[in-house]
Amino acid sequence: MLKKLHLYFLIAGTCVSLNSTAQDAVSYQTPPKEIADLLLAKPTPGVSIDDKAEWILFSERNSYPSVEELAMPEYRIAGLRLNPNNYSPSRITYINNFSLKNIKTDKTFPVSGLPTPLYASNISWNPSQNKIAFTNTTQKGVDLYIIDLVSKKATKTNKTFLNVVLGSGLTWLNDNTIIYRAVTKPASAAPVKPLMPKGPTVQQNLGKAAPSPTYQDLIKSPFDEQLFEFYGTSQLVKNTAGVETPIGKPAIYSSVSLSPDKSFMLTETIRKPFSYLVTARGFPTTVTITDLAGKTVKVLAELPSAEGTPSGYDNTQNVVRGFDWRDDQPATIVWSKPLDSGLIKKNVPFHDAVYALSAPFTGAEKELFKTKTRYRGVQWGNANLALVMEGLRSKQTNTVSVYNPTTGTLEELYSRNQTDAYGNPGTPVTTKNKYGRSVIHTVDNGTKLLMNNTVGSSDKGDLPFLAKFDLATKKNDIIWRSAEGTFEYVSDVIDADKLVLLTRKESQKLVPNYYIKNLVLRMADRPVTAFANPYPSLDGITKEKISYKRADGVDLTGDLYLPKGYNKEKDGALPAIIWAYPREFNSAADAAQIRGSKDKFTAIAWGSPIYWVTRGYAVLDNAEMPIVAKDGKKPNDTFVDQLSLNAEAAINKLSDLGVGDRKRMAVGGHSYGAFMTANLLAHTNLFAAGIARSGAYNRTLTPFGFQNEERTYWEVPQLYYEMSPFSYADKIKTPLLLIHGDSDDNTGTYPINSERLFAAIKGLGGTVRFVFMPFEAHGYRGKENILHVLWEQDQWLEKYVKNKK
Repeated sequence: MLKKLHLYFLIAGTCVSLNSTAQDAVSYQTPPKEIADLLLAKPTPGVSIDDKAEWILFSERNSYPSVEELAMPEYRIAGLRLNPNNYSPSRITYINNFSLKNIKTDKTFPVSGLPTPLYASNISWNPSQNKIAFTNTTQKGVDLYIIDLVSKKATKTNKTFLNVVLGSGLTWLNDNTIIYRAVTKPASAAPVKPLMPKGPTVQQNLGKAAPSPTYQDLIKSPFDEQLFEFYGTSQLVKNTAGVETPIGKPAIYSSVSLSPDKSFMLTETIRKPFSYLVTARGFPTTVTITDLAGKTVKVLAELPSAEGTPSGYDNTQNVVRGFDWRDDQPATIVWSKPLDSGLIKKNVPFHDAVYALSAPFTGAEKELFKTKTRYRGVQWGNANLALVMEGLRSKQTNTVSVYNPTTGTLEELYSRNQTDAYGNPGTPVTTKNKYGRSVIHTVDNGTKLLMNNTVGSSDKGDLPFLAKFDLATKKNDIIWRSAEGTFEYVSDVIDADKLVLLTRKESQKLVPNYYIKNLVLRMADRPVTAFANPYPSLDGITKEKISYKRADGVDLTGDLYLPKGYNKEKDGALPAIIWAYPREFNSAADAAQIRGSKDKFTAIAWGSPIYWVTRGYAVLDNAEMPIVAKDGKKPNDTFVDQLSLNAEAAINKLSDLGVGDRKRMAVGGHSYGAFMTANLLAHTNLFAAGIARSGAYNRTLTPFGFQNEERTYWEVPQLYYEMSPFSYADKIKTPLLLIHGDSDDNTGTYPINSERLFAAIKGLGGTVRFVFMPFEAHGYRGKENILHVLWEQDQWLEKYVKNKK
């Protein structure tokens, strides 16, 4: 099949010389060996460790699937992409092998009984953590396997295929029983599309506002509705040692969760009419409490389609939302309701109220508390402690308050801007309660929280830490922090009282591995993994976190990579690549904070620019491109001007260091970074070439907002015009390489963006090449496709940057 696959490009050039103006059918190309070897290096296994740190499950994956796998049958309906032959999502990165390691004995064991070939996912440990469930996907269906840690053997336990179209939903009822969704009909019974439809597809609106983001893969016809209902319908099943017992009747289950005492289930089922404007997650739903036999105990809500959600990121429908179990009680449901009719700008003292209802669910709901901004959730602890989260996306605020469930008091613990990385105190460490639910763990006689910050941003770069947060003084006292020169974070707290930790440590030379650390006994860290370096060819390259200022005084940073053996005095200034992704800030101080760490081990994903450090380029990755609110205006009101300031500052820094040749600079990015790239080429002459992958270039195609811009096109049409590089296609004369997946599934980045920008630049006489990747979504996965993308980028950089005349 692969021999029949071809890439079809709309290009300004042939596949080798890049000189002609015809459209070519181009066969797959591979980049230079040093790049291909890095891409295809076998990734280190995934790690899943039990709560007692006795066993590790290693999960091995292929680097990238073949394009042939991506080309398998696929339906795109209701915002989903599914394989019509097996009731599963069509785009999953699967596990291809498992092994087990006993940490105490340091012995590693293979897992027997695994199917061949293995396409595993959805790992789930049972309550006692002596068994591990996973799903295996075949061409015909999805099976359930259980790994027994005593026998080290995997056993298939299902008789009916699983339906994982709307989520795997593997839920352990006890150590030997697991609940999941099963298919109700064979895939061969799916509706067949008639040659002649019953009539036209008709949509209408009778005066009610229904703003919506530009979702992709939506329902488009009555036949799509039939397909969604067929593939979405499942039967809940209880499986005990291979014996399957149906629970209730088939339905379109969007979510299923057990009560902490495992006596009830909270289910959300989708009902008609299905929307043509939003994805399945926004379809009308019924929220119900049932018993374990599937009998309805109480219908909590009949929720409407999300089509009626008001425009604006902090607005919500004027209906109840966020149903969930309270983790510290046997069977109590908690949910919220807006007090502002769902409109955040409404002048009211409180915007949300939170309610609860306990088993047997026959009484009246109880109001727990109100929030001053938009309620985001609760993290439960015990009868006297819970943490309430609220905030506003529009103002980038986040507030955490202490809630006492017994007294009903609510007191603010801290509030910060979400972009204030330095001010992040971390996340509370949890423990399992008697119901097996994760709840907040307190230390020092219940007076302090143990806080884990796995990033730990600081003016010295990212240095993760563990801290004690005093609930009375509201101060965070760091008790351990990653040593400078390394990047080490707490992956899990094995014993919160004795401060026994599982950490993951790395440095520029130290391959990431896991260790057991004891902060009380302060003994030497015990390694529990020994992963080897998958990228030996990168030994000798240098990485440095550089700092610089843009012309208006905003501080910026970036990660500078230089080739192995590079000598500035001998080799001179290098061709350079600046790779970035813009972000909005309401505060210049937050924008200036240092993010990232120079001490991380250099790992390379498919979309990284670091490959080109092996080709003799200086690479400035993660170059900060902040867009900051100024003089009472929104950040985007000066988007283009600030982009230019950011780019000029980066170029000046590389030039001043003597490592980057000002005349041989390339700029690139993916998604919003591609949008940035096209804008820089439209409004400046700073660069020799640009690479823009899977971007959006015409903001009128996202009229109800984009990124963090919540104003609509009709509110600020001039802004949408000025931020669209398509509007200035006649100014793009710098060579631009456009790359896009023909199956892009990301909100807003329809492939038509690249198609039309290419056509515009070509029609206006610019230098442009458009590479359209078959079967690729917003992130690329196919091995042959990615190798070809790297070849395209390398050819472009060699011609227009390194060897620029």
